Amino acid sequence: MANYLVTGGCGFIGSHLADSLIADGHGVRIIDDLSTGKRANAPEGAEVIVNTIVDGAAVARALDGMDGCFHLAAVASVQKGVEDWAGTHRVNLEGTIHVFDGARGRDGGAVRPVVYASSAAVYGDNPAMPLTEESAARPISAYGADKLGCEQHGLVAAHVHGVPNTGLRFFNVYGPRQDPRSPYSGVISIFADRIGRGDGVTIFGDGGQTRDFVYVGDVVRCLRAAMAAHESAGAAKAAVYNVCTGRETTVTGLAETL
Repeated sequence: MANYLVTGGCGFIGSHLADSLIADGHGVRIIDDLSTGKRANAPEGAEVIVNTIVDGAAVARALDGMDGCFHLAAVASVQKGVEDWAGTHRVNLEGTIHVFDGARGRDGGAVRPVVYASSAAVYGDNPAMPLTEESAARPISAYGADKLGCEQHGLVAAHVHGVPNTGLRFFNVYGPRQDPRSPYSGVISIFADRIGRGDGVTIFGDGGQTRDFVYVGDVVRCLRAAMAAHESAGAAKAAVYNVCTGRETTVTGLAETL
């Protein structure tokens, strides 16, 4: 069994990953500033450090004794990136660099593989469907730009510092623990919450906008598969993959299904 650091492990995706790791007997340490995550989401048996990934020294300490890192902490709100451009940059890009830096095994320490959350936001409004890893990345939000920057620094981490890493470009993730009242929440949880309370849903535009929805349990499996690939490969490399279904669902179609 291995020991893993999960940044953002009290959040939506991170807590599901922590559950899965604990269930399989792995040790889990979480670092989360609880700005959006909830302490109650952390599974029993996980160690929780309440701190921000902007604190590079705290990240380095949290990585001590770990065999790998799943990096999921981020400010995932596009609107927050508009309101606090510099602040979200410090978390989303600088925080990721702290993770890579801490994983590179300074002073004779072990190098640890990193699997981190990128985003479909790197594609911006690219109309070419379906989107593949070879599609042009042209982000139009600070969040997307920072996630693309994380991927570029992933190349540096691998080729300069020997840190194996994989970025997973999450599309529209849904599932339990997604707070419908959060500005970070997706349309499925918002619609389901309103329908469950007997309220109507509001659709902006003609409802023909499409999304690629992927279940959080499938995302967890992808995260773990990426880590397993690094653990078996042995060589330092950087990779990026889409995490999606390849199927488009219209907003109107989603509302009708729910």
